[in-house]
Amino acid sequence: MTGYEPSPALRRPQPAGSVTVRVPAKVNVQLAVGAPRPDGFHDLANVFLAVGLHDEVTVTPADTLRVTVSGPDAHLVPQDRTNLAARAAELLAARHGIADPAVHIHIAKDIPVAGGMAGGSADGAGALLACDALWETGADRAELLDICAELGSDVPFSLVGGAALGRGRGEILTPLDVGGTFHWVFALADGGLSTPAVYRECDRLRAGTSVPEPEASAELLAALRTGDPVALAAAVTNDLQAAAVSLRPSLAATLRAGAAAGALAGLVSGSGPTCAFLAEDAAAAAEVATALTASGTCRAARVAAGPVAGATVVTG
Repeated sequence: MTGYEPSPALRRPQPAGSVTVRVPAKVNVQLAVGAPRPDGFHDLANVFLAVGLHDEVTVTPADTLRVTVSGPDAHLVPQDRTNLAARAAELLAARHGIADPAVHIHIAKDIPVAGGMAGGSADGAGALLACDALWETGADRAELLDICAELGSDVPFSLVGGAALGRGRGEILTPLDVGGTFHWVFALADGGLSTPAVYRECDRLRAGTSVPEPEASAELLAALRTGDPVALAAAVTNDLQAAAVSLRPSLAATLRAGAAAGALAGLVSGSGPTCAFLAEDAAAAAEVATALTASGTCRAARVAAGPVAGATVVTG
């Protein structure tokens, strides 16, 4: 067995000009959700796996901070300062005395938009790393992760990549060993699901029941270490799945179609509405994707493998 060592955030010396960072999507192979906390959040045991669907975030000096987006469903992505990529630039600038974070941030999308695969979080992590390289702020890994946690619960993992257990809101990460490559098919739904709405529905469905403290599954962690897709399939879980299906009943048909196509396991990815299916190998994943596309239960099916590295500078 060979362990997977998540890539550190790579910051290469950059000349004045543009910097491009490549950043991956994620799938939650386990998402255990605790009871609501007083602050409205939930404690989680969130096992992340970075997969080979990537956005590329490019930052270039400009007269003012602005965001543009290209790629599938680009019109659904905010192109103002509410975008996490813009927020990342602002937070890094504020910490390092940069009065005006005047950069053009361009996001080339390939991670499905509003699909529960942390595309927005990935863009925030990508912009943070790109601005750090462009401005030569010298932020260390701890500072970058701290800013990521301020941006959102999934953003730290987008920076780190590989595989990790997220505790707290998901932002407190422990890297995990992975003994092989896992092959996935992602069935994309029309439209999105509001993450806060899914959590509220989860709380409603569990009202009056005793909610255990979230813990990572020992069987799941062992399956990751050994690289065994059959064992992993037996252990994947998502406490938000019932809520996502309650709000979007059509997801049940997608999950049935993936199972009928031969997937080892299927689950809603994060808060949805994308459904993730684990396959035995690359050939099996291709067959599942073809069957899902033909089933009419999703608008598209994408194949990807993981784990892969986190946010990485690729040009500049």
